[in-house]
Amino acid sequence: MQQLFDAAMFGSTLRIMTPILLAALGGALCSRVGLFNVGLEGLVLIGAFSAIVGNYLFGNVLLAVIFSIVIVMLFSALFAFISINLKANAIVVGISLNFLATGLTTFALRAIFDVKGAYYDKDMVGLPKWDIPLIKDIPWVGDVISGHSPLVYLGIIIVIALQFYLFKSVSGFRLRSVGENPVAAQSIGIKVRGIQYGAVLMCGVLCALAGAQLSLGQVTMFTEGMTAGRGFIALVATMLGQANPLGVMGSSVLFGFMEALSIRLQGFALPTHFTMMLPYIVTLVAMFFFKDRTYAQDALKAGGSSR
Repeated sequence: MQQLFDAAMFGSTLRIMTPILLAALGGALCSRVGLFNVGLEGLVLIGAFSAIVGNYLFGNVLLAVIFSIVIVMLFSALFAFISINLKANAIVVGISLNFLATGLTTFALRAIFDVKGAYYDKDMVGLPKWDIPLIKDIPWVGDVISGHSPLVYLGIIIVIALQFYLFKSVSGFRLRSVGENPVAAQSIGIKVRGIQYGAVLMCGVLCALAGAQLSLGQVTMFTEGMTAGRGFIALVATMLGQANPLGVMGSSVLFGFMEALSIRLQGFALPTHFTMMLPYIVTLVAMFFFKDRTYAQDALKAGGSSR
């Protein structure tokens, strides 16, 4: 048991939960403005691929992350335009975006790199690992907290910043009012569409960072469909966390822990297919028990009807 729940296990939890956390925070922002963004899976997948393309083109990991952000923001703007301006069903738009991302990344993988299935370059440099001074020397704690990519620590900082922004700032109150009562918000001069666009674009930034963590932080390669449902798990984390940044982080830690546990259990002679099911089983259980207690229900209703 001690060998199972060691420092490396909890360190893996932090690393694995980061893409889920970042995407879920983006989903929380969309929920707060009344848009249920089902396209998180596609946005993260595009972010992962464009990060690899950026690294291939520029040979610089920072420029690769910036390139990924720009590309995913373009797709987020497309989602916003169709959902907000054209008043299309946001759920249908999100599902379409997921299919577009799957097909487009598969096609681009062959068109750009002339490979099928996966792209890997042994000379490609991924995100650096940061050792935190003093903390790295603390037994157990240093092994858990230190030695991760910058995006892991950035994700935690974003949680704190968003918590303060949404519940302690005037602009955060305005953003929340757009999702709770857009008619009332517009009647007092709040630019509803502008705030919705801002939230969706910020969601794109967070999903790009999530994708970059997947393809440049955890591994340094891209494979077709490498998100493997993490975007949908992020949706559940958003709902389970009540679209509250701290709640979303707690949910993401749970899902990250279960995925890390499933990987660790593979070393105990358990069937691989069984252990790989654990994160998704927990996701289904969470949806069942908390189906009537999610803030995102209002956004889901708004997204499922023509506005």
